[in-house]
Amino acid sequence: MSLLFIGIDPETGDKQSPTVWVDQAKQEIVFQGWKPTPELASECAAFEVPGHAWGIPEGESVVRIPARMTHMIREACDAVERSDLR
Repeated sequence: MSLLFIGIDPETGDKQSPTVWVDQAKQEIVFQGWKPTPELASECAAFEVPGHAWGIPEGESVVRIPARMTHMIREACDAVERSDLR
């Protein structure tokens, strides 16, 4: 795997570490974040979108990323769209 480190939440201290990477080989954005509360996971699982399966499919997960990391997510989006990664 060819991970490009984008950033880590600077406000989480040394015991937590929401992080953003780009997998250059797969052209995917990779997040590490906090596990959702049971209530949030249930709310996400109950969300219905026409044409899609209900719930959170096996092999997928919900993670929470602080809004203060928005600039890192934008940077990851830009990196994964750059032509040099294709």
